[in-house]
Amino acid sequence: MITKPCAKINLGLNVVGVRPDGYHDIETVFYPVPVYDMIEMCEMDDSFTSAYRADIKITGATVDCDDQKNLVVKAYNLLADDYKLPRMHIHLYKNIPMQAGMGGGSADCAYAITLLNRQYGLGLSLDEMRRYAARLGADCAFFINPQPSYADGIGDRLRPADVSLSGYHIAVVKPPVAVSTALAYAKIAPAHPAICCREVVKQPVETWKDNLSNDFEKPIFDIYPELAAIKQHLYDRGAVFAMMSGSGSAMFGIFDRIPDQLANDFPDCRTITEQL
Repeated sequence: MITKPCAKINLGLNVVGVRPDGYHDIETVFYPVPVYDMIEMCEMDDSFTSAYRADIKITGATVDCDDQKNLVVKAYNLLADDYKLPRMHIHLYKNIPMQAGMGGGSADCAYAITLLNRQYGLGLSLDEMRRYAARLGADCAFFINPQPSYADGIGDRLRPADVSLSGYHIAVVKPPVAVSTALAYAKIAPAHPAICCREVVKQPVETWKDNLSNDFEKPIFDIYPELAAIKQHLYDRGAVFAMMSGSGSAMFGIFDRIPDQLANDFPDCRTITEQL
């Protein structure tokens, strides 16, 4: 059984409040993009000796966490606690940039839930799968059925967003920078934007530059000015819109057409270009 989790970008991200439990309320638009990981699951043979119900092999990139804490394994265990599932070998191929603000781990978790639900006939509805996914991360629920979505609360309340980037191209530039989300949050004073991102994205993309904001950019650009330079260079190369995704450190540009040899402009970064 194989599935291909997709990445996301944030079209605007505003921190609008702090909850009594210490979490932050946000407003954002999640938009799926065609950059993919891959998950393959195979049932363990009855004779295979393992201390765990599921093991995992990760290729494509090094993931710095205990295998049993990986979100794919956690997703399997969550369902296996409630449903009779066979023991599983899992192969996760990582291609979505990590520590990028593109939701790779959350996507892997959600797609594992949908794969197991489909393969073993668990009969879970989309809402039921979203509830399982939300137990593992605030934005995991989005990836159960990744469609353009306005998210508020801690990023777990989803509604359809009236936006399409079909026909545009995207360039993602991921520098070798790992951003501390906790540090970034600490430097943000929560406030509502003049116009909610849900309304801004209804307008032509060419108008977004002046009205769509990511509150994480200023504090993170102060620490990593090279990220601000990447954003500006994307505009200089013809992007109709550019922004940092999530809390970074991936920067993205939306283009009518990808400029020639764009990756050569960012020799120390990973650059991905795709049509949306």
